[in-house]
Amino acid sequence: MNPPAPSAAAAAPKPARLLSLDALRGFDMFWILGGDAAIRALAKIAPVGPMPALAGQFEHKDWAGFAFYDLIFPLFLFIVGVSSVFSLSRLAEQHDRATAIKRVLFRTAVIYALGLFYAGGMTQPWPGLRLLGVLPRIALAYGATGLLFIFFKPRALAGIAAAILVGYWALLTFVPIRDFQLEKSAIAARLGTDKATPAQIAAAFEATTARVTGGYEPGKNLANHLDFQFLPGRKYDVYWDPEGYLSTLPAIATCLLGVFAGLLLRRTDRTDSQKLTALVIGGVAAIALGHLWGLQFPIIKKIWTSSFVLVAGGWSLLLLAFFYWVIDVRGARRWCVPFVWVGLNPITLYLISGIVGYRGLANRIVGGDVRAWLDRTLGAGGGDLGTNLGAIAFMLTLAWFLHQRRIYLRA
Repeated sequence: MNPPAPSAAAAAPKPARLLSLDALRGFDMFWILGGDAAIRALAKIAPVGPMPALAGQFEHKDWAGFAFYDLIFPLFLFIVGVSSVFSLSRLAEQHDRATAIKRVLFRTAVIYALGLFYAGGMTQPWPGLRLLGVLPRIALAYGATGLLFIFFKPRALAGIAAAILVGYWALLTFVPIRDFQLEKSAIAARLGTDKATPAQIAAAFEATTARVTGGYEPGKNLANHLDFQFLPGRKYDVYWDPEGYLSTLPAIATCLLGVFAGLLLRRTDRTDSQKLTALVIGGVAAIALGHLWGLQFPIIKKIWTSSFVLVAGGWSLLLLAFFYWVIDVRGARRWCVPFVWVGLNPITLYLISGIVGYRGLANRIVGGDVRAWLDRTLGAGGGDLGTNLGAIAFMLTLAWFLHQRRIYLRA
């Protein structure tokens, strides 16, 4: 393991578990598990002032650009990287490197398998199984990052992260691809029908001889084309997957940014003020560099461009700095307790949300006539707000219950 060695003058004990990290993870998951829908419902009730713009921040950008909701997934991967520093360092110190490797491989396999189950598993005959998705990407990014952290020193990790970002940019910018856009309207225009079969689309794709470079459009970029050609099973966007093959590489870089933050926070030869200053400077610099790079290599979540990695990583650093300052430095902790409950069990709560659904449970209490009464009383969107607040209540109750019984499953 490669945590930086403390100086002789720094004899302070290694930091305990960071409550701010659990709270930040819970804050991140809260928006996925109902908070986003509650904000959108509020905007329906009162579509005035800043509310429509605020609600817009809880929708993914269709393609290029960056909204708060586009930060949710990369922030989680960033947190996985931070927590890996603490968990794997502790494991290697208490046992050995082999034990840490086994832990990484085991957790990778479990999270990946849970991802297949979450996506429907074998409910549909092949090729109805989705092999890549949110949980599989978390598994692969965690597995790669964990092994890299175990085997390489921080300076080498920085070189690897930079190589991934620059290499991914070079691949998407300079590797020629077919002049063929894997998008429904473009395919319909090319083939003269909107009812082309998958075999006809594949044949037209293979028959295309013209080549272009520097494509970043939906369905007309190297990442999407590789998914169409080589990713078996069901794809989220029909012809390609936003968590596909090639775009998993920069997602690993996102996780590595979290590792660098974790290495900083674990240091005992730096004061809290120095750590916070480094996090803030790093965050601002990453955001600025990402937007600058985005002038040529657009900020696109669905193919996880290198500019997107930097912008999302910069905001992740700033959020980590804020949570660390408020919770671990200033000691203001009562407000974040519900976030901590969620942050200690993110994968469990996410699985239950997708398989059972908190909103469906809430509808049993605030649906029907109750929902109609809320719409009449509060205005359009009142029923949605009641349902979503009920879903959040169910989710938080379950998070509290699991925490009380110390049942945890997290990356």
